[in-house]
Amino acid sequence: MMGSPLERKGCAFGSHRVLEPPGAFPQSAWRLDSTPVVFDNEILCDVDALNVDSASFRQIAESCEDDAGRIAARILEIVRERGKQHNPHTGSGGIFVGRVREIGAAIAARGDVRPGDRIASLVSLTLTPLAIEEIVRIDMTSGRVWVKGTAVLFERSSFAPLPDDIPAEVALAVLDVAGAPAQVRRLATPGGTVAVVGADGKSGMLACAQARDRVGVSGRVVGIAPSAETAGARFLIEGNYVDAFIAADARSPLEILGEIPQALPELADLTVNCVNVPGTELASILCTKDGGSVYFFSMSTSFTAAALGAEGVAKDVTMIVGNGYTKGHAEIALQTLRDHPALLAHFVERYGVQPEAA
Repeated sequence: MMGSPLERKGCAFGSHRVLEPPGAFPQSAWRLDSTPVVFDNEILCDVDALNVDSASFRQIAESCEDDAGRIAARILEIVRERGKQHNPHTGSGGIFVGRVREIGAAIAARGDVRPGDRIASLVSLTLTPLAIEEIVRIDMTSGRVWVKGTAVLFERSSFAPLPDDIPAEVALAVLDVAGAPAQVRRLATPGGTVAVVGADGKSGMLACAQARDRVGVSGRVVGIAPSAETAGARFLIEGNYVDAFIAADARSPLEILGEIPQALPELADLTVNCVNVPGTELASILCTKDGGSVYFFSMSTSFTAAALGAEGVAKDVTMIVGNGYTKGHAEIALQTLRDHPALLAHFVERYGVQPEAA
């Protein structure tokens, strides 16, 4: 960057940080400038941890044969090459949690954030300038990566203060998938039927809880995952968050089709896809009735496969792109935990891991 950044106002969407290609926005850019010096309308944060999105972490872990050292090296390689955590294979990133170090004058005038505040980013790491000095630890189960580094938020970047009543590590895990429960709250209707594909993961569990609230006692929630024996699946079944559970691999449409008559005899008004693997588009479509909707929250979704798959099986369904941003999505996601103490306890047990805990 040329000149004195503090004397200049950058683009509200961050295009001034794009190094290549010229004219791109940060998300679609190949490389960003992650220099830790704020422009007039930026926020500079010291980063404590990344919550790498599930599809991205799974791809990196598999390519590194689940070796934590190799995974750390690969993440560092991506960030150093691109100036952001943007997996070139999945096209996805995650979010970060950290502490505000410095804010530009234009941001300070807004009055919604101060140096020292603990915040979580609500925009993808695929568009967030990021520099990592060191990777301290990786949690192979959750995809959380503790780091020493810095990140830059733009004028239009969303973020949320960390709540006082929910552990920071749990809040990070939940805010990373905040769009899922918020969209279910918007799309599910009283008395309707909701099917959640990938129900036993964190986005799937939040989606099931929100669906349970929305459809009410006259509605129906069906969970779908490869096994009914995972901790998440057992929790949903034993806690009556689902009325039925299909233990089947959504990558096999024929397997799902064989289970549908008993669990979803009238099919779903809304199907929510929360998986972290590709190839589940057609199974999600088959679960949905004509005139219903499929919400593809998963970053593993091929929208070509979804569009052509629906055409191939003659399904008239509305297919919705998984927009990670919904107005009020952070508070909706956190409130979902508050409204369901048992779910909060499960998330604390599952995701409340501290860096020093081995």
